[in-house]
Amino acid sequence: MSDIIQSLREELQQNIDEHTRNTAQRFFKEQIKVYGIKTATVSKISRRYFSELQGLDKTEIFTVCDTLFSSGFLEESFIACNWSYYLKDRFEEKDFFVFERWLGEYINNWASCDTLCNHTVGAFLELYPAYIKNIKTWTQSDNRWLRRASAVSLIIPAKKGMFLKDAFDIADMLINDSDDLVQKGYGWLLKEQSRTNQKEVFEYVFTHKNTMPRTALRYAIEKMPKELRAKAMER
Repeated sequence: MSDIIQSLREELQQNIDEHTRNTAQRFFKEQIKVYGIKTATVSKISRRYFSELQGLDKTEIFTVCDTLFSSGFLEESFIACNWSYYLKDRFEEKDFFVFERWLGEYINNWASCDTLCNHTVGAFLELYPAYIKNIKTWTQSDNRWLRRASAVSLIIPAKKGMFLKDAFDIADMLINDSDDLVQKGYGWLLKEQSRTNQKEVFEYVFTHKNTMPRTALRYAIEKMPKELRAKAMER
């Protein structure tokens, strides 16, 4: 496994793009650690190297993911997120606690948070929806990324109209959160739910429009017709 990681890191070094490296930080308020590689290139490298892991069991691949996450490099975190998602057909209930640990130990920016939660955690929750009760506890965490994760883990299921009541429960729990990245997270969740549940989401937003932070409100109504957006923004 160490040979694969070394080879992977050498290839990442060879694909550094100076413009990407010089501009990456502007998308983040927190300090990030990057090689400076285009996302599409990282994805290609990720897929190719995953083929070399096919002889390993899932626990061994998760251990490699731990190594990548622990480096602190944004691109390595993306690869770890991708590899864990590629294993979705082999997920078991106990894997939830691996993903939860990664969020608590390694995630320190919105991009890594969203990549892990949208795909890996979201796919897990579609298989094991009982664990939504666990992600609801994240809304009370001191860790901003866990609080954001409680919402963005349901983004992909929300695109399909799944877990509407749970989305509202999470929004209720986060509605007074002062962190703008958490506000954007649950606003995004409501926006995705509005694709197939527009009436219900509008009613929710309209009921809470005087208490919901404007950041979350604007995200939630982004896909709605102009007249509904105007009505939701009225004070």
